[in-house]
Parts: sequence; structure tokens; C-alpha cells
Amino acid sequence: MSVLILIDHAEGQIKKASFEVLSYGAAVAQQLGTNAEGLLLGTVQDDLPALGKYGITKLNQVSNEALNAVDALVYAKAIAEAVTLTGATVLVLSHNQTGKAVAAITAAKLTAGLVAGAVDLPDTTNGFVVKKAVFSGKAFANVAITSAIKIISLNPNSYKTMAGEGIAGVSQLNITVAAAAIKVTSVNRVKGEVPLTEAEIVVSGGRGLKGPENWGMVEDLAHVLHAATACSRPVADSGWRPHHEHVGQTGVQVAPNLYIAIGISGAIQHLAGVNRSKHIVVINKDPEAPFFKAADYGIVGDAFDVVPKLTEEIKKLKNS
Repeated sequence: MSVLILIDHAEGQIKKASFEVLSYGAAVAQQLGTNAEGLLLGTVQDDLPALGKYGITKLNQVSNEALNAVDALVYAKAIAEAVTLTGATVLVLSHNQTGKAVAAITAAKLTAGLVAGAVDLPDTTNGFVVKKAVFSGKAFANVAITSAIKIISLNPNSYKTMAGEGIAGVSQLNITVAAAAIKVTSVNRVKGEVPLTEAEIVVSGGRGLKGPENWGMVEDLAHVLHAATACSRPVADSGWRPHHEHVGQTGVQVAPNLYIAIGISGAIQHLAGVNRSKHIVVINKDPEAPFFKAADYGIVGDAFDVVPKLTEEIKKLKNS
């Protein structure tokens, strides 16, 4: 009996969301009076024993380079087999692109109950009840898992990363990796200072910028803050920005510590993709813009006046 935590990675590096999931999984193990173990599928360049500082005592690795790219069916089969081999009763993973792709398939293979998009530690005082976001974050539901094996996918930025001291022992799992049914013939990588889904700060622009020729001030602010850039759907549909930068219900869903919206009215579809942000700052010249109702801080003013001044002030603070 243990808690097994899936460690997500890309291009040889462990993703930021994995540190949060490790901390969460370790806390779940403490609640249950058991130990927490990590599961790494593939190979990375990071210091694996050092992951013990996030609360795991052991890291189970399947060192097969075929697992460096996520194939949902192959991954799910390997995860299910790892759960069986380790005797884990709880599997924890991130509710990110990888988690969304593999969690349900893994649950079906293990006949396990799944709560997708958890936002808090389970309540174990009377059973095993997990709180999750529903209706695009507008409400919460408490879901009881009664199956022998339980799976939780954690909403990014829902639990604080906690690092202490500790070294994890690394052990190789003998798992036969299934052949992928899909062959990847080419990969087009999105280049940028900060990956959008991993960003602590996101600076986003909407139709209030009037055209792609004015996007430089969004990029300037993002550069000063070491942030990722994003946009609303109308901006992407108009071809001002690439579609991979579109955040919202039908685009990328983000949960940064700070989301800055420039010239975005705040339609409900956009809010559904950003409402898990810890802090939202809205800059809009329309005081009746719906986004102000969801904002923690708001600036009513012309973005063409406000944003350059904000960028300069941040530069001064950084240089002081």
C-alpha cells in the first residue's frame, strides 16, 4: 500500500507541475499513514535522487526512450502495470495535457475511481472524498472514491510546492513497453521565452490592441516580467497571433500566479480558461468590461498609455 506519483517531463527536463504533484502526493501519503513513491516513464537529465526533497522515499523508473514522447495508450498501459507492480492504492498525477490524456484510460484498466481536476487534499475522516472544480471553475464538487485503487489528477497551481530535505532511492521497473499504434513523423516546437502552460506569469492581449502591429508592447511587458504571452480567441482567429497562444475554454487553459489581461473584455469563454489564476490584473478603457468583475486588480485606462508606463516602472524597480 502506497501513493504513486507520476512525474511528467519533456525534452529531458521534469515539468514544474510535477514538483507540485509530488508535494501533494506526499501529503496524501502522510494522511493515509503510508509512503509516497514517484513514477518516471522515460529518461531525463535531472538529478532523480534529489526528488526525495519533495517527500518521496523511492523513485520507480522505466528507462525506455520510447516513453519520452507521450502516447496515451502506451503510457496508460505502463502506468497501470506500475501501479500493480508497486502495490500502490492511490495514483496521483497532474491535470495537465499528459494527465488529461492518460488518467481516464488508466482508471479503466485498473477499474479505479478517478477524480479529475482536484483542488485540495482528500478528506479521509469518513471515506475518501476529493474536492474538484466543476462548471469551468464556477463551482466545486466533493466526490467520494470507493474503489480499491484511487486516482487523483491535480489541477495545476492548486497546491503549494513544498521542498525539504531527503534523497529518494531510484529503482528500475521491469515493464514491457507496448509498441505505439501512432507514428510521429515530425515535431514542430513552439519557441518562446517561457512555455505558456508552465508560466508563473502570463501577459495576454485582446482586440483592444487594434492590430498585430501593436503587439510589441505586450511582448515588452512579458519580457520584463519573464512571462509568457497569450491572447483571446478573436485575436487568434483574426490571425494576429498563432492559435497556440489562445487561452480560454476552447484554447489553452492556464493557472499562473499572475494573469495580466490587456484590452480583453472578459467573455465567459475566456474566463473559463484563466479563472484558476492566483491573481488577475485587467487593463481596459471600458469600465463596464465584464473582466473587471473577475479581476483582483483593475486599471481603467487606454492600454496604449498604461502598458508602456507600467513596463518602464517595472524596469526601474528591477534596476534599482
